[in-house]
Amino acid sequence: MKLQALLQTTLAALGLAAAMAHAQTVVLYSSNNTETIETALDVVKKTAPNLKVQQVTGGTGSLMKRIQAEAKNPRGDVLWSGGFGTLGAYKELLQPYKAPGIEAIPKEFRGPDDLWIGTNVHVMVMMVNERQLKGRAAPTTWSDLMKPEWKGKFAITDPSKSATAYMLVYGLLKQFGKDGLEKIAANAVVTSSSGSTYKGVAAGEYPVGLTIEYAAQEYVAGGQKEIRLVYPSEGSYLAPEGMFLVKGAKNMDAAKTLYNALMSKEVQEAELVKNFRRPTRTDVQVSKLTTLPDLKSIKIFPLDQDAASAEYEQLVALWNIAVNKAR
Repeated sequence: MKLQALLQTTLAALGLAAAMAHAQTVVLYSSNNTETIETALDVVKKTAPNLKVQQVTGGTGSLMKRIQAEAKNPRGDVLWSGGFGTLGAYKELLQPYKAPGIEAIPKEFRGPDDLWIGTNVHVMVMMVNERQLKGRAAPTTWSDLMKPEWKGKFAITDPSKSATAYMLVYGLLKQFGKDGLEKIAANAVVTSSSGSTYKGVAAGEYPVGLTIEYAAQEYVAGGQKEIRLVYPSEGSYLAPEGMFLVKGAKNMDAAKTLYNALMSKEVQEAELVKNFRRPTRTDVQVSKLTTLPDLKSIKIFPLDQDAASAEYEQLVALWNIAVNKAR
């Protein structure tokens, strides 16, 4: 009996050692919120059960600065996620990687030379609180909001405070020029964060907010019947977010395992259904899984993500001048 017990203990120890030998640890730097991260990692636990993910969270800008400071001795392995314009400014810190199944993601949602991959894409919309319109017709175009009757009736986030708000304001400038941007600035209530904009509309503080699709959709899905999304007929703007491997990552094999999982159909579907994060993959049918429209049915005004990054200082300065002029 003692011999049998000893044998069982030994076999159990060997099994544990084997399991530990196959376990992989990866350090994930992420700017996503808790819900988004947990949704993805719940799926990863099933598809890559031997992967142990250590999380470090923070803003995209601060995490990129951290990766830059750690370049000679990388602590992180994967960054998820950041705007394409931001990632493009740090190309020397990114490890090229052509992941299996990359063909499911269109080229416009991939970085140059396989430096990053788009994991989701934000669509800019008008979030409308119909109860607060008080008989006024809801806007259907960006140009509607340039009319005098909309002064003080819609909110927009300061582009220097939000990467997605920056892409929205950048789109308005490219589509309507300086004159159009000044008209928007003259009429808008400028908020200090993206959350202040969509929460303000949901609370009835503003009839309309220029914001991100997924944030507005959360209120619709939550049963707030007076909230609806308007995709401007002149064209919406896209702000894709990407993920990359850190150059010189110490856990490169594990990093690739996590990277593959995060760009998978399973993760992108889960993020769409639970958090309304629009996928970049073409094999995820958005309109069948949610009440959101498929991307191909939305008119999009194209923007150059690299140019948007390069023109950041210029646009923020132009916006500030326009806002101050309106006061």
